[in-house]
Amino acid sequence: MKNVLVLMHDDAGQEARFQAAVDLTRALDGHLTCIDIAIAPVFVGDYADCGGTALLMADEEQREGVNRTRMEARLRVEGVPYDWIDEKGFLTPCVCDSTALADLVVLNRELDSIPYPDMRELVGDLLVKTGKPIVAVPENAKGFDAFGHALVAWDGSEQAEAALRAAVPLLQHAGTVTILEVDDGSIKLPASEAAEYLSRHGIKPIVRRESAREDIPSTVLLDTIEAVGAAYLVMGGFGHRRFIEAAFGGVTKRMLKECPVPLFIAH
Repeated sequence: MKNVLVLMHDDAGQEARFQAAVDLTRALDGHLTCIDIAIAPVFVGDYADCGGTALLMADEEQREGVNRTRMEARLRVEGVPYDWIDEKGFLTPCVCDSTALADLVVLNRELDSIPYPDMRELVGDLLVKTGKPIVAVPENAKGFDAFGHALVAWDGSEQAEAALRAAVPLLQHAGTVTILEVDDGSIKLPASEAAEYLSRHGIKPIVRRESAREDIPSTVLLDTIEAVGAAYLVMGGFGHRRFIEAAFGGVTKRMLKECPVPLFIAH
């Protein structure tokens, strides 16, 4: 895990993405690729017909040009190896097209202060379409503590297995790793086997078991993050088909809305 891709765009979540991406690149002794997207506006009606879309796009490109100048100056101070890609168009296709050689993508979870860009939708699309692991950070995140306490959510699913495998290079840097088994009566692969898997990679995790019979799994996860002082959470995403999760909720949906720490998520 060496190639880190981060979305750069002048919005409320950029600072959190930037700090997390720099921290991850430094911890992994990797290379950072910044993709700065001038996002095409979606408008209908008279304003678009009269050329308003072109004017808005020109303003967006100018703003992102200023953004690049400002953020590249900071990158040079940070001293991490990086390259910069300028794109324009719709958000999801631009990010998806840039992930080919990325090992890890840094985005936000749902932004708290603005509805657009829709980061929760972007994370979901990338997970399903690219298969790349994603670190989704809260809007107010101050960085990514790769050496802190890592919490791994475990339910024995294929998604949990995929997230665990993908996170190994990161978990090897963690000061403490806790595997949280949330038992709702359906676990087929116990957390003890996940712990044995990590032990073969030089990681000695703590296994913590909680029942989901009194609280829903997402509540157990949020409570445990606070209880253990987790620096970040590793979990599998979208165990059910996405339209089912969108209609009825789900752990992924809630964590992308409320998780207070960076979320390492894989599908």
